[in-house]
Amino acid sequence: MSTAKVDLHRLARVANTMIVALTVGSFLAGLYISFWFHFLTVFFLLLTVINFFYRYVQTRHTILRNFGVIGQVRYMLESLGPELRQYLFSSDTEERPFTRVDRAEVYRKAKGIDAAVSFGSLLEYGPTEVKLRHSMYPSPQADLEPFRLTFGEERGIENCFTLTKPIIISAMSFGALGEPAIRALALGALQSGIAMNTGEGGWPKHHLEEGGDLIFQMGTAKFGVRDGEGMLDEARLRELASLPAIKMIEVKFSQGAKPGKGGLLPKEKITQEISDLRGVPMGKDVISPPYHAECRDHASTLAFIQRVQEVSGLPTGIKMCVGSLDEVGELFAEMARRDIFPDYIAIDGGEGGTGAAPKPYIDSFGMPLLPALAGVDQLLRDLGIRNRLKVLAAGKLIGAAKWVMAMCLGADAIYSARGFMFSLGCIQALHCGDNTCPVGIATHDKTLQHGLVVEEKAERVKNYVEGAVHDFEELLCSIGVTHAGALNRSHLYIPPQSILAGEAR
Repeated sequence: MSTAKVDLHRLARVANTMIVALTVGSFLAGLYISFWFHFLTVFFLLLTVINFFYRYVQTRHTILRNFGVIGQVRYMLESLGPELRQYLFSSDTEERPFTRVDRAEVYRKAKGIDAAVSFGSLLEYGPTEVKLRHSMYPSPQADLEPFRLTFGEERGIENCFTLTKPIIISAMSFGALGEPAIRALALGALQSGIAMNTGEGGWPKHHLEEGGDLIFQMGTAKFGVRDGEGMLDEARLRELASLPAIKMIEVKFSQGAKPGKGGLLPKEKITQEISDLRGVPMGKDVISPPYHAECRDHASTLAFIQRVQEVSGLPTGIKMCVGSLDEVGELFAEMARRDIFPDYIAIDGGEGGTGAAPKPYIDSFGMPLLPALAGVDQLLRDLGIRNRLKVLAAGKLIGAAKWVMAMCLGADAIYSARGFMFSLGCIQALHCGDNTCPVGIATHDKTLQHGLVVEEKAERVKNYVEGAVHDFEELLCSIGVTHAGALNRSHLYIPPQSILAGEAR
């Protein structure tokens, strides 16, 4: 039995012939029947010119040369494909990198709506599924100890910084995000009592406007604290560290979405203001080097960390995505030998997000967060130096259950970027790098930013934090502990087939 099949070649030939025929026909109708047909003549004449250009003038697109305007329909459908799948065809659990269920939970928390669901989990329980272990005797809510984590206390410095909630807004620069989004996050952080990482966007002008606690991130290009040669300008770092809002410094060595490659800000997103704050030219992609020029081996890396600590006078951490636990172990051993430690290490999983990165880096580099975190924690314990620094975790940790899992494997606190983007209203349109974000978050287009009201979105950030922290506290009680520091690997069910059950190296 033969099946019906669309012959695109024949369809295109008919369509291309009909366009010309309709142009001529409407023109004659305008002459002999009614003047009003000339409006159709104008339309079909314009379509004929466009079709002629596609088929005989332009040379870049084979489909347009072969099929004309019918080929353009194909490009339109391809362009709309992600939106059509997202809203019409994808199930609640099959979208990537976050499912509709993931996003909906954050949306509901951000709006202060009960996030309870019915009829059981939509997840498939496979043989590698890691779960939290509940206790037969949950801890009373009244026995929970307030969360408290102090950075810099191991070195006994004067300017320690204390977290009172387990979550920090992860690195998102002004550049990757527009001004209203940055200000909404900063105001929401202030209202909810959490800290915010500035990202490597240079002098943190808009992060500073709302007055919250900030962690200044120094990327490999050292935007905001660089000299004319791209090296560290100690005077500029000292000036920035003296600002009351700057509580810690973070030296970024790599990030999960593109480890081994520097940051990227496409030229489409570089405004004059960004150019001034970063000290970079307009009209060119800004590509940070893949490493700090001062850091070429373990000894020089530790010397640079110590230098930043001494110049800033603030708690100073490092951020990295793990490629090899053996290599990271050598760095830790060097820390122990030299007695030089960062105040924290932020481990970014290979599943981390970004505004722009080459696909091979997003897909093929970086250890997943949980095995990397477990490996780092074990290395520090084996060397007897786990008590010399804090460990932070980042990588798709948008909900309290994932926070607890990360803490069971060694994290002291959590970074999240995309959870906060969802709280602002991100719809996962995946246009972060081309300045066309439809909800005004990852764009500098004023018309697209118009819909993002800073005060309204700041309230949603605050709601999200309060809702997620409430869940976090309830989970601690269900596990049977009274504070986050009591969590350990025994509180996880790890099946034998899981990557966490074997050697993480």
